[in-house]
Amino acid sequence: MNTCIGLFLALSAHIGLDKSYNTIHPHMRCTTNSYITGLYYNSESKVSAYVGKEYEIGENSSLELGLVTGYEYRDVIPMIRYKIGQLFIAPAYETIDHRNYGIVFGWEMKI
Repeated sequence: MNTCIGLFLALSAHIGLDKSYNTIHPHMRCTTNSYITGLYYNSESKVSAYVGKEYEIGENSSLELGLVTGYEYRDVIPMIRYKIGQLFIAPAYETIDHRNYGIVFGWEMKI
């Protein structure tokens, strides 16, 4: 039986941000023809759903672009993540009580 579902576990570090964040992210994803959908336990300790597309950049790297839910800032926000092998980097933004920008570095493995 062929399935698009993959199960992952990611660990992250939040650089340049003031608040404390969840660093363990169970993740379920479906990939079909470079289109991605999934659910994960986000940095704010909430469940996020996303849709997007993964663009292969090189032999071992890709860029994910899409929309994601589950964050304090807005109901739906843009998603961008650059991956090299099992490592990833993504922009981060703190808001509501103060505005601050940072970076999320992480490692993700398929389970």
